[in-house]
Amino acid sequence: MGGKRIHSSPAARELKPLKPLLKWAGGKRWLRPQVADMFSAHNNKRLVEPFCGALGITLGLRPRKALLNDVNPHAINFHRQVQAGLKIRLRMNNDRELYLSHREQFNALILAGRANTKKAASLFYFLNRTGYNGLCRFNQKGLYNVPFGRYNTINYRRDFTDYQDVFGDWEITCGDFQSIRLKPTDFIYADPPYDVEFRQYSAGGFPWEDQERLAHWLAKHEGPVVASNQATDAILKLYNGLGFDIETLPGPRAISRTGDRTPAQEMLAVKGL
Repeated sequence: MGGKRIHSSPAARELKPLKPLLKWAGGKRWLRPQVADMFSAHNNKRLVEPFCGALGITLGLRPRKALLNDVNPHAINFHRQVQAGLKIRLRMNNDRELYLSHREQFNALILAGRANTKKAASLFYFLNRTGYNGLCRFNQKGLYNVPFGRYNTINYRRDFTDYQDVFGDWEITCGDFQSIRLKPTDFIYADPPYDVEFRQYSAGGFPWEDQERLAHWLAKHEGPVVASNQATDAILKLYNGLGFDIETLPGPRAISRTGDRTPAQEMLAVKGL
């Protein structure tokens, strides 16, 4: 991106980064220094994350104002319950039988239309921390089907009230990214599902048509935009064609599980900085 990178100024608002409360496959906590570098001159603006996941970036940046959105209603319910001062009272142990029992309870709440409750948020937190590899996966009926994990020890948190002030006045929404009511000055950080073969991010997936729809939506925004994705040829061509400045960097993932440990290339597409 050449000289377009913006560095921190002495006047920048500096707060201690916080760790995400959830495990999240594909989380971008490792990209926080790069995004923080770009956000530092814009921290008076509202941060908008259309795909907020476990809030790895937002909790790292600690913005005054934020609009956090995701299509995953269970992650969003958890964040809203934390915002309301969540305290978990259910039993939590790294135990397979307990995991299966809690998973059954969680799915029963989904079927009963009570997935937006405090109990559902508590169960989701336990399942997320205890399930396999930080996955968040549902079957065609919308039921959670992640298997039991393989952790030796797990540190569970019960009291989330010290995060309540951090979440403060952040607005938390659930829906398609195009449903977000943007302000022209918003700083958008968009981390959509990767342009890879497996795209079952939500019930409808995230096909190539959604990648194109997102890129054009971001290109029309008047304020600053940072987007990350796997640096596939198609993604690079798409964002280059829309006038973004492109930077590629090695990610923390390997390209495949077949012995090739070459780091996957990540794209950062930037405009308006």
